[in-house]
Amino acid sequence: MNALTLYYDGHCGFCRAEIARLRGWDRAHRLAYADIAAPDFVPPPGASMQALNREMHALAADGRLLVGIDSLLAAYTLVGRGWMMAPLRVWMLRPLFAALYRGFARNRYRISGWLGHPACADGACAYKHPLR
Repeated sequence: MNALTLYYDGHCGFCRAEIARLRGWDRAHRLAYADIAAPDFVPPPGASMQALNREMHALAADGRLLVGIDSLLAAYTLVGRGWMMAPLRVWMLRPLFAALYRGFARNRYRISGWLGHPACADGACAYKHPLR
């Protein structure tokens, strides 16, 4: 059983690249991945599609639903890269990083293009983000 399931947006080029990076680092296979853009995707208990589209979620093996920067911190820690997310652990900075992350998540398609990640995957260019 995986320690954490990450719910990511497969229509987002940056998101796909980040998941690929995590897969490469996850030598112990502690993470599972669920593409919320997949046609057969079913949200986990306690999360709506609107919430999943708003920011990344992760489901821990103990049933806890982690949201936003908490899901990133957990994933990076499990693959031995927690040090990369060390600033997220500073309680005084957490509100700032959470707000920055939410801004990124809201604009992830545009930012993906700016960073050179393919903005489209399997017709995703026609995809209309549900929060826009």
